[in-house]
Amino acid sequence: MLEIVVEILGEFLLQAIGEALVELGLHSLAEPFRRPPNPWLASLGYALFGAILGGLSLLVFSQHFPQDGPGRWLNLLLTPVAVGGVMVLMGVWRSRRGEQRLRINRFFYGYLLALAFALVRFAAAA
Repeated sequence: MLEIVVEILGEFLLQAIGEALVELGLHSLAEPFRRPPNPWLASLGYALFGAILGGLSLLVFSQHFPQDGPGRWLNLLLTPVAVGGVMVLMGVWRSRRGEQRLRINRFFYGYLLALAFALVRFAAAA
């Protein structure tokens, strides 16, 4: 049981760090674009970006952290929810500092990116 928790924590950390880097990069690129994008296009973009990051993560970590059984399914269900929550907390932190929040700082977009990331890893990781 402890092994499953540690493996899911590893997947969570991988996705949270990846999204934090994306969030940092998006903040640096967001300044010239004051008008918010179409939410449908933004959703598609976050899902595609999550899938790309999931694929790239397979180059570094080719094995899924939870190898077998319920750990893989729990990771697929719980990790995107947790990472979406982390993105919300980062948005709150940025707001308190007077910085602009991006769409990824909302639960849905953080969740969507993490879900696409997790689905690619779930399907392709050995």
